[in-house]
Amino acid sequence: MLQIRRASDRGHADHGWLDTHHTFSFADYHDPQHMGFGHLRVINDDRVAAGTGFGTHPHRDMEIITYVLEGAVAHKDSMGNGSVILPGEVQLMSAGSGVFHSEFNPSPDEALHLLQIWIIPSGRGGAPGYAQRAFPRDPGLRLVVSEDGREGSLAIKQDARIYRGIAPAGETLEHLVRPGRRAWVHVARGAVTAGGEPLSAGDGLATDAVGALQLTATEDAELLVFDLA
Repeated sequence: MLQIRRASDRGHADHGWLDTHHTFSFADYHDPQHMGFGHLRVINDDRVAAGTGFGTHPHRDMEIITYVLEGAVAHKDSMGNGSVILPGEVQLMSAGSGVFHSEFNPSPDEALHLLQIWIIPSGRGGAPGYAQRAFPRDPGLRLVVSEDGREGSLAIKQDARIYRGIAPAGETLEHLVRPGRRAWVHVARGAVTAGGEPLSAGDGLATDAVGALQLTATEDAELLVFDLA
């Protein structure tokens, strides 16, 4: 059975410099029916105005993934990392026992569009960590985050995998949901159909039905597939 989470039903906040939509409960948005999905706790769809961003703030005991759709993120943290994340790159910050970081849109005139994703780790504490990698933008599903860093993916402290999907219009992506696992799909842009259901940018889909989950692009599409225990 497929469960659909429409983009228009998400939590929303407009702070002027930040226009954000929350797939799951976050900050002042609380919906007991949408507190997360397994270990997947946050998908925030953020648009950050030029020259603004998130000042230095703390995190702990969370795996934080940044996925840039348009623009760039200038990142600095208390581990000494300073980097710029561009479209096609994935950033993973393991907060562990505690870390401070900031994220800014360095462009003077272009907006930044990113997805901020939080996954609850398998254990608390431990040293914080940082990784960033660029992935080719080939059509198909590509593993970008996994529990063991297989296939060149970033290694996360949880039994969770994230696949980046790119599908030209008319193409079908297929993800196998194995017994004991579940999948969440977030459509980042474009449109697809799944089980006869149309999905557009910002929509989410959840399933624990064992078997092939087919996602057919009705227009050029980019999406994330979360494979969770």
